[in-house]
Amino acid sequence: MSLLYIVIPCYNEEEVLPETAKRVTDKLQRLISAGLCDDNSRILFVDDGSRDKTWGIIEQLHSENPFVCGLKLSRNKGHQNALLAGLMAAKGICDCAISMDADLQDDIEVLDDFLKKFHEGCDVVYGVRKKRDKDTFFKRFTAESFYKLMNKMGVEVVFNHADYRLLSRRALEGLSEFSEVNLFLRGIVPLIGYKSACVYYDRSERFAGESKYPLKKMLSFALDGITSFSIKPLRIISNLGIIISVFSIVGLLYALISKLLGNAVPGWTAIIASVWLLGGIQLLCLGVIGEYIGKIYSETKRRPKYFVDRFLIK
Repeated sequence: MSLLYIVIPCYNEEEVLPETAKRVTDKLQRLISAGLCDDNSRILFVDDGSRDKTWGIIEQLHSENPFVCGLKLSRNKGHQNALLAGLMAAKGICDCAISMDADLQDDIEVLDDFLKKFHEGCDVVYGVRKKRDKDTFFKRFTAESFYKLMNKMGVEVVFNHADYRLLSRRALEGLSEFSEVNLFLRGIVPLIGYKSACVYYDRSERFAGESKYPLKKMLSFALDGITSFSIKPLRIISNLGIIISVFSIVGLLYALISKLLGNAVPGWTAIIASVWLLGGIQLLCLGVIGEYIGKIYSETKRRPKYFVDRFLIK
């Protein structure tokens, strides 16, 4: 049987954590009884520098529940870094690891299907949402646009997949080879390239607490994903520059011909509008270039992604 670690990043999850531990423990026991994983399998909660009682609850669960382990980061480093920290901690111990969120929106009843796919030889198993009918129109539109935009920009992501996935030990070893500081695991994991499969599930409402990914963070997340995996925005800027240059030459020729023929050149309104338009485009282009330069700056410093403060293991 395979030794499984279920890795769950947590940030200010005191409201939902006891229920999450209860439900996942019950599910893990059923998986063990069904012979799908080893009885030494564990749940690893990763505290991403929470400001509430999250770590205290993890410590209590660890002392009371034989299946619960805990990992505490020295400070808040973001969901992707916390998830990576948990996966790397489990890498040398488990045969496979499943990552999921702490809010109980991911359907834990499909864990059987994850493990069956793994036993069939898949190194990566993606949890994919069947539908988004419970989302608001705005959230559904922005989420689906996010995946479509990523694919258009050349970033290989699985449509409607977040971070609910299984990785074998071999896949975890492959993941550890990626050294970039700007993490976007949804884009990195498909690059590993081992045999993969999808498991489809219905996503539930959040059990308690508030979402840690408001619109502002989602937009930042999308920007990080695009600029970390694609240079298409830079190519768009280059093409835009060529197109504007061509129109500028045409405009210049028109102005010269009008001058030679004695016709009046259009007034300042058109000129001002053109200046504002070109100024806005230039600032936008500089912003995109600056984003890439910032990424290069972060990567060249090679700062550690996280520091582990404490590791509670059975």
